[in-house]
Amino acid sequence: MAQSVPYPVVRISPLGYLLMALRLLLMLVLLIVCVPLHYLWKLLGLDRMWPRMFLTGVGFAAGLNLSKKGKRVPGALLLSNHVSWMDILALSHAANSAYVAHDGLAQFGLLKWLCEMNETIFVARHRRTSVGEQTDAIRAALDHGGTLTLFPEGTTSDGTDLLPFKSSLLGALEPLPEGATVQPVLLAYEDVPHVSWVGDEPGLDNFKRILARLKPVRLTVHFLPPLSGDELKNRKTMTAAAQEAIHEAML
Repeated sequence: MAQSVPYPVVRISPLGYLLMALRLLLMLVLLIVCVPLHYLWKLLGLDRMWPRMFLTGVGFAAGLNLSKKGKRVPGALLLSNHVSWMDILALSHAANSAYVAHDGLAQFGLLKWLCEMNETIFVARHRRTSVGEQTDAIRAALDHGGTLTLFPEGTTSDGTDLLPFKSSLLGALEPLPEGATVQPVLLAYEDVPHVSWVGDEPGLDNFKRILARLKPVRLTVHFLPPLSGDELKNRKTMTAAAQEAIHEAML
């Protein structure tokens, strides 16, 4: 999370605090129900559906109102713009997606635990000795038909425009695995100034003001046409093509 821009300072009303408490209670119930079922499914060798169910439920509890446009390609690598922590909830529901994330998230025990249940692949670009393992993990996930999402901006934007996409984040996909599909995705929030996580806003403050909203968080997930031809030549062409496609869809 970056960008040195102002963020909305919202005074939470008593009703907002009550709504926040109810939403947190619902999220806790979801966690209590989904975690044991996840480990049971894992023990039985069944599909790991419960982490996605949990994230979908958290999105519902947080007031996320989701609609979809375009056709999603199952098992694709999704390249998406990044606006809020709610992006994770949205794409877990809309695309049944796992994620490629920076290993900084793994420093937080609870967050790491939740991410690992959802089959998050942590990457550490500064540790050259682990690049091969990270590449293998991403390729294995794609080979087994899993959908992965990567946020090429590397941080959250204000949602009105894109930050430069970083081609280095796609290093594990060069060369692209045979048969792999790369699909750009635009996350378009209706009330983006009051949803985006930018500036110096602490994460907890952003979380609280989203949960205290009386209005739903309306989001349209646009699945754009997959990249093809020369666009897939290397990580730089993939990055440039995805950024152009998402930028055009924002206009």
